[in-house]
Amino acid sequence: MPNLLLIMLLAAFPALSTDMYLPALPTLQRLWGASVAEVNLSLLFFFLCFSLFLLIHGPLSDRYGRKPVLVTGILLFMTGCLLCAASRSITQLVLARMVQATGAAGAAALALALAKDLYSGLKRQKVLAYIGVIVPLCPMLAPMLGGLLLRVVSWRAIFLVQCVLALPALYGVLRLKEPPFERTSGGPLAMLRRYRVLLGNKPYMVLALSFSLMSAGFFSYIGGSADIFITGFGLSEQAYALFFGFNALGLMLGSLLASRLCVGMSPSALINVTLAGLGCGGAAMLVTGGGGPWGFALPMFAVSLFLGMNRPISNNMILDTVQRDVGAASAVMTFANFLVGGVCMEIVSLGLAPKPLLIGLLTLAGTVVPLAALFLLGHPRRVR
Repeated sequence: MPNLLLIMLLAAFPALSTDMYLPALPTLQRLWGASVAEVNLSLLFFFLCFSLFLLIHGPLSDRYGRKPVLVTGILLFMTGCLLCAASRSITQLVLARMVQATGAAGAAALALALAKDLYSGLKRQKVLAYIGVIVPLCPMLAPMLGGLLLRVVSWRAIFLVQCVLALPALYGVLRLKEPPFERTSGGPLAMLRRYRVLLGNKPYMVLALSFSLMSAGFFSYIGGSADIFITGFGLSEQAYALFFGFNALGLMLGSLLASRLCVGMSPSALINVTLAGLGCGGAAMLVTGGGGPWGFALPMFAVSLFLGMNRPISNNMILDTVQRDVGAASAVMTFANFLVGGVCMEIVSLGLAPKPLLIGLLTLAGTVVPLAALFLLGHPRRVR
């Protein structure tokens, strides 16, 4: 149980790093006279830096162990939080967020690796589903906490609270007994060569890359939701936080359903159902997304629900295609997911089309690509 709690804490780092300060984005726009796109650079560069360092932390953990990489990452994250709180301009905030991202990547990259190290088979699938139930509590509660802090203290306090919330994870890692796994050998070049092995694993690469696109609509929602609800629909920061929490509730309920359905329903059937649900949610967004808060929130709830159902099953399917270099494989999966996220969040902030329309289109794209990948692969074989 302590290991499961630690994995859940580590998996929550990306949401902790981002969702708590989303209600402050309009405040930062006014404070520094910045545009939506400029303020969203603090999201974009976070996810770009986060994604890059995932690829570094993963093979480092395969070579030197999970624990030292995790300790270093959490300490870097806490340093980044303090730098964010001290920022005096959007440029300083973006740079501080990059430091924060460097550390958060260590936690996020190794959450899946630890799940692979410590659990197997159906138990791992259920553990991933339980993680999916708990982790969405962070995006449910974080914007609410951020909105509350904005009412009583400065936006800077949001980052100080993030620093404090990282302490339990640091304590858990310090007490962690290094799990047994097959370590790699050699220096940096040897570690990089392990990625060539992963690139040659066709089932792994096709599934990891295609399923990363499934989150396109969800991440574009994260990047555009504050502007949609607060600027577009005229809601308060606190009302926005409640709608954001409603969306995260869908993600959590989806993972809870997955933990129940995975016992009596085949993974392929579950994936087909969830992808069909995602497509319906994206189509509904195109029709009702611009019609008011509930017209936007309800289709997005459906998207989050089916995404939450799909993630534990698809992640387990991808992890089953690798036996070595699990840290690197976990890093590539998370890298692809958040790289897609960073790009989609910036796309939705550019004003190319109404934001609900873009979110709906990106959701549909993230449904079609995984379906095509599954069709091309047939039934992915487990690589031994």
